[in-house]
Amino acid sequence: MARNEEKAQSMLNRFITMKAEEKKKPKERRPFLASECRDLSEADKWRQQIMREIGRKVAEIQNEGLGEHRLRDLNDEINKLIREKSHWERRIVELGGPNYAKHSAKMTDLDGNIVDVPNPGGRGPGYRYFGAAKKLPGVKELFEKPPELRKRRTRYDIYKRIDASYYGYRDDEDGVLERLEGPAEEAVRREAAEEWRRLDEVRREARKGVKSGEVAEVSAVAREMLREEEEEVVEEERQREKEEEKEKREFIVHVPLPDEKEIERRVLEKKKMELLNKYVSEGLMEEQTEAKDMLNIQR
Repeated sequence: MARNEEKAQSMLNRFITMKAEEKKKPKERRPFLASECRDLSEADKWRQQIMREIGRKVAEIQNEGLGEHRLRDLNDEINKLIREKSHWERRIVELGGPNYAKHSAKMTDLDGNIVDVPNPGGRGPGYRYFGAAKKLPGVKELFEKPPELRKRRTRYDIYKRIDASYYGYRDDEDGVLERLEGPAEEAVRREAAEEWRRLDEVRREARKGVKSGEVAEVSAVAREMLREEEEEVVEEERQREKEEEKEKREFIVHVPLPDEKEIERRVLEKKKMELLNKYVSEGLMEEQTEAKDMLNIQR
């Protein structure tokens, strides 16, 4: 053991170590602004460096025993690195490189569902929470979905679903109603035809009995039917007489109306007066009026 320490402290080993450090290039620092980088490979290298830093801090923030203050600081540092990474990704696109932002990872809640966190500034991703920071007080409520309130349907929504089928206008199209009502309809028609034949026979017997003078043999039903037929005939005659009276009525005018010649004369006089007012002076009109009065001319 002591021999190894002596070797390390020997002059030769120290000389070799010094020469190796001189050959190494000085450690480069990442540019503060992504726009200062002019080389695509350099921009890609700095992006990879930021990705490694983000991965290291994300692994560290998974520990819930770090405390609230440390978790918040780590989360702020991760978001700062993410914003810086987005700057370098835009710079890579400007230099003609691939667009890494198109396939970037989405933010998820505690259940693994993707959460869209917009940025109020409108550029780049919004503020994100990672690992144990999602369970901090005041943060956990952000990932909880509000209870879905059942929206009450309006009158418009109710009537929007009502069509002709609701009122039964399309019941005959499916054929079910026809199969069910077909036998019943035939039975009703058959009964109506039999009832009409029976009443027709009763009418004939009643007419024969009236013509032959056998009034006593005519049944009460037949007499009632004959009376109804007579009333129908009388009612039809009254309706016909009323229609004839309406047709015979003449329009009576209580005010005398002018005939066509009178109307033509008045229109012609009106046109004459309009022409005179347009082309004749007022003095000439007064002289003409005085002359007509002297000669007793009415027109």
